[in-house]
Amino acid sequence: MTFARGVRSLMRQDFDVGMVGEIRDEETAEIAVRAAMTGRLLFSTLHTGSATGAIYRMIDMGVKPYLFAASLLGIMAQRLVRRLCPECREEYDADEEESRFLAVHGYEKRRFFRARGCKACLGSGYQGRMAIHELLPVDVSVQRAIAQGSEDMDALAKQAGMVSLAEDGIRKAAAGHTSLAEVRRVVYGGL
Repeated sequence: MTFARGVRSLMRQDFDVGMVGEIRDEETAEIAVRAAMTGRLLFSTLHTGSATGAIYRMIDMGVKPYLFAASLLGIMAQRLVRRLCPECREEYDADEEESRFLAVHGYEKRRFFRARGCKACLGSGYQGRMAIHELLPVDVSVQRAIAQGSEDMDALAKQAGMVSLAEDGIRKAAAGHTSLAEVRRVVYGGL
């Protein structure tokens, strides 16, 4: 029994909503798209760096762009960031390097919070984790761009109202839930 055979067997069932744990290969991708085109709501995971990256990944796996576009309702990307300890987080003004990072994402220099460390968090400055997200709602313009093989999905996603992982992280850092350093580490590998 292979993963693709298991998915194919699932498709023979009369379900309304389904979940494919992960799309790993061309056969599974094709089966998932065809199932979604039959009116079933299908959720799945895919390893990519962003919501728009999922589009290119599915096409690279051999899914025909027009089929993928017709079956898609939305794409969500998420990353986990460490949550600041509420007992010891400290407020500060963003430095010049952080201000440049903020400016790239359309934010002005402002006050944020950073990790300090205390007994409650065992000196780490963090307690637990939380998700930052980006959601690409797929409307007619996005479907058309996918079907036509558009090269600039990031700009189109922005026009469709997508908030990037970095922007969501900045918002959560400004609210004191996490730090800018943590957002930068998770989204850009520490840049």
